[in-house]
Amino acid sequence: MNIRSIFFFFLIFMACKNSEVLPSSTDHFLSITPKPLRVVSKNEKFEINKNTSFLCKDESSKIIANFFVEKIKARINHSFTVSDTGNTNNRIQLIKENTLGFEDEEYHLSISENDIKIKAKTDRGLFYGMQTFMQLLPLYNHDVIQLPFKINAVDIEDKPRFSWRGMHLDVSRHFFSVDFIKKQLDVLSLFKINKFHWHLTDDQGWRIEIKKYPKLTTIGSKRKDVDGSYHQGYYTQEEIREVVRYAKDRFIDIVPEFDTPGHAIAILAAYPELSCDNKEYEVRNLWGIESSILCAGKEETYTFIENVIKELSFLFPYEYYHMGGDEVPKEQWKNSLTCQQLKKEKGLKDENEIQSYFMSRVEKILEKYNKKMIGWDEILEGGITPTTNIMSWQGEEGGIKAANEGHDVIMTPVEYTYLNFYQGDYKVEPLAFGGYISLEKTYNYDPIPKEIKIDKRKHILGAQGNLWTEYASQEKTIEYLLYPRIIALAETTWTPKENKDFDNFLKRLNTIYNVLDHYNISHHIPLPEGPTSDKITFIDSVNLEFTTTHPVKMIYTTDGTDPNGNSEEYTKPLLFTETSELRIASILDNGKMSTIRKLSIIKEKPIAPLNTSELSKGLVMKEIKGHFKNVNDIKNNTKTHTSTIKRIKDSNTTYSWGHEVNEDNFRAVFLDGFVDIPEDGVYYFSSVQDQVWVADQLLIDYKTPLKKHPKESSIALQKGKHKLKIVYLNNIAKGWATDWNTVELKYRKASEMNYKEVDEHMIFH
Repeated sequence: MNIRSIFFFFLIFMACKNSEVLPSSTDHFLSITPKPLRVVSKNEKFEINKNTSFLCKDESSKIIANFFVEKIKARINHSFTVSDTGNTNNRIQLIKENTLGFEDEEYHLSISENDIKIKAKTDRGLFYGMQTFMQLLPLYNHDVIQLPFKINAVDIEDKPRFSWRGMHLDVSRHFFSVDFIKKQLDVLSLFKINKFHWHLTDDQGWRIEIKKYPKLTTIGSKRKDVDGSYHQGYYTQEEIREVVRYAKDRFIDIVPEFDTPGHAIAILAAYPELSCDNKEYEVRNLWGIESSILCAGKEETYTFIENVIKELSFLFPYEYYHMGGDEVPKEQWKNSLTCQQLKKEKGLKDENEIQSYFMSRVEKILEKYNKKMIGWDEILEGGITPTTNIMSWQGEEGGIKAANEGHDVIMTPVEYTYLNFYQGDYKVEPLAFGGYISLEKTYNYDPIPKEIKIDKRKHILGAQGNLWTEYASQEKTIEYLLYPRIIALAETTWTPKENKDFDNFLKRLNTIYNVLDHYNISHHIPLPEGPTSDKITFIDSVNLEFTTTHPVKMIYTTDGTDPNGNSEEYTKPLLFTETSELRIASILDNGKMSTIRKLSIIKEKPIAPLNTSELSKGLVMKEIKGHFKNVNDIKNNTKTHTSTIKRIKDSNTTYSWGHEVNEDNFRAVFLDGFVDIPEDGVYYFSSVQDQVWVADQLLIDYKTPLKKHPKESSIALQKGKHKLKIVYLNNIAKGWATDWNTVELKYRKASEMNYKEVDEHMIFH
């Protein structure tokens, strides 16, 4: 047992009559997030008043103290002094020392009646100790904080479980300002996140000034949408330096990502000579994976990469650079004479080994500038050098394999840490990428899978949350997706596994929400879930039951007004026997409300079927050529073509997500006929098409341009045939091609859970 441990357990012994380790959840200092390693409470209080000051013996400690003095001043309108002399009474001391054998990010915070001591080996440790101290102050509980006030005495010994506690942001798909990046760095630092992975380049945009290659920004940073509008933006080198300095002051290391050899269309649009076919390219305006990549067989490619890295090396001082390596279609290399010649000369057996050769060349370039390479886990396919580091995103398998082979690994598996995924029911939540990752799932993730050998677990550097921005173009959307899940991940990577407790984390969320509100963060609040449609049709009566992804109070009204803090609380299922409008929202303890859900609850008699005879199977399909943004843009013209189809899906060929689309296929499609309803009842219909009409009622009207996930609605119908009309626009909007959607209609009875396809046996014309 070392001196530090003996000292700490002595403190526990001395305080045992009136304190406990990891005290009960009613103690206010358990609002500290991430949860510290060890906590001992005392029956004392320290008074902070106008005479309180900071005592620091070295310049770097003073810089840290002054940083937090400014933070405190913004909340209490008083500036504490910082000096290197004087007595210790009523002082907050920042002490750097090596005698206790602290680790680099470790700190010890001791608060007594007379003084406060924060001890650490490094400035980084002092900074984290101060961040914990800040969470003990009542800075975010009231609008105005008056001096003096007292805080509970406590001893905290703390250090992180992992050295890599990160967040990734994609600014290629959508560009975000320097001020927004700084705002996120401010908040991330509060929770001891220490890595910011900045995804600066991709098919959809190059976002950093490179002086040797000006076309990267004059051409590569501009993406033209099909409607003629542009999405553009890039960071100047001075702006990059500004952000790096800002992050450094908050002890966050910026990790740039320069994606190679795939995800490179923005590069090829600017410098097509780096491709294998030398053809002209445009910055990709579709999401997904582009088939054209950098040419591994051309020496000019490596010259380009080195010149870019050389400029990056003056901007990003941190040792790790991420060089991509993911989702690399290799068909071009198969068809390239230069790449096949390279394969022959180097004795490479396949295109995976060409990528291995490519990435090893890139790594050697990085080594010239004293940088270490990180790559996505796909680079394992062709073999990697002993010094390559892996970021495991496709799951845990790549990370397990790499760690067991002795490579350092950052775990960021898609099923736990992709924060662009939904955090609630996609039918209720705002648009997101897809998938589902709840706050609890992120919190409970363990970055060390049991399949990693015990002696290899040291190679897991940590984990990070990734946020890709295909479907997140607004700053408030980014924040809504990030918080509080990135804070849950901060605790996952800082706090020992055995100290974590999700229920305890939820109790601390109220304090966390106050902090996020102070920084004007548009964080997520669980929405009332249950009914997945905002139109609820019933015949006699209907019971509606609501839940939230984690416990939060719900309030509602039925009089057509928006709910507020005085509204009725939802405590049990709601019974409706007449047509009503329900408005329901979640509300936090601080009074902040979620988005209000508005549900139309409609009592209907089932609509009678039509008298029909001599019908044929299938639907009539009318097509009008043109690239229409919405249904209102459609105009009849001479290019109209009419035919019949047997199945709804026959109206269009569906391509895989990300696949190139044929613009000659842009058109409006009208499907007309009848749908045969099997029995009386209330039916729900679900579709991603622009409009669905049943029995002359517009059930689905998909007004938003990006149609990625199905909408649904309900109607009461009698058994028999009812008019059916489907409107489908084959187009591209906001990076999404409707060719990637199957044209289909699904249905279920109100009493059923699962949807079924409206198939060829149900449609007639």
